[in-house]
Amino acid sequence: MPKSRTPQEPSDPEPSDPERADVVARLSAAGRANSAVTVMFHSAVAARQGLNATESKTLDLLIRKGPLTAKDLAAETGLAPASVTGLVDRLEAKGFVRRVKHPTDKRRVLVEFRAEKMAGLTEVFADWGREVEEFCEEFTTAELETVIRFLDGVADRQRRAAARLTE
Repeated sequence: MPKSRTPQEPSDPEPSDPERADVVARLSAAGRANSAVTVMFHSAVAARQGLNATESKTLDLLIRKGPLTAKDLAAETGLAPASVTGLVDRLEAKGFVRRVKHPTDKRRVLVEFRAEKMAGLTEVFADWGREVEEFCEEFTTAELETVIRFLDGVADRQRRAAARLTE
C-alpha cells in the first residue's frame, strides 16, 4: 500500500516507473515551452516601454517587493553589483525608478519604482490576467495549490542555480 503523504511531502516514486518518467519528461517540455513563451511575452511588453527583459523584470520585482537597495536587487536578481548599478542608472534615466534616501540608514539609498511610468501597460496585463483567471476556473482549489507548490519550488531552485552561475 502506498504511503500517505501531506501536500508538502514528496512521494517515493519507483525509480523505474515508465509512466512517471514520461510525465516528468512531458512536464519538463511544458516548462521549457512556458519559459520560452513567458520570455517572449515579457520581451514584447518591455519593448512597448523601451525596456529590455532584465529592466522589465527588475521593475516587476520592485512592484512586488517595494523599494530595495542595490544590494537587495543584486541578491534578488542574481546580477553582479556592478551590473545592478548600470541597470538602475538606465532605469532612472528612462524615468522608471528613482533613488531615494533610506529611511533608517542615511548612507544607503533605495531604488523606488515610479508607478506613473507604467500606466500604459495596465490594460495589457489586465487582458492577460483575465484570460489566466478564466483558465484557473478549469482547476480545483487543491489542484491550484499543487501548481503553486510546484512553481514556487521550481522558482526557488532556479534562483539558486542563477546565483551559482554568478558566483
